[in-house]
Amino acid sequence: MHYLLMYQREAFMEHYHKRSSIETAYSMIKGKFGSALRSKSDVEQMNEVLCKVLYLHICVIVHAMHELGIESDFGSKANFGSEFPF
Repeated sequence: MHYLLMYQREAFMEHYHKRSSIETAYSMIKGKFGSALRSKSDVEQMNEVLCKVLYLHICVIVHAMHELGIESDFGSKANFGSEFPF
C-alpha cells in the first residue's frame, strides 16, 4: 500500500476515498441508531441493517432540506394524476 501511495497516488486516493466514505456512513449509523442489532436470524439482521441505512438516508435528506430551506410538497394531490382518489 505504501508503494501505491508513493508511486500511484491517484489510484490510492480513489480507493481510500471509497473506504473513508463507507467508514463515515457506518459511524453515522452507529451514532444515530446504535451498533446493536436486536434480531436473531441472519435474514432479520440484514433487514434491520438495511432499514437503518434507509432511515439514515431519510434523516440526511430531511436535514439537508431544513438546512437549505427547501420546501417539499410530498403527498400533495398536485404530485399525482387523477387516477389516485385521495
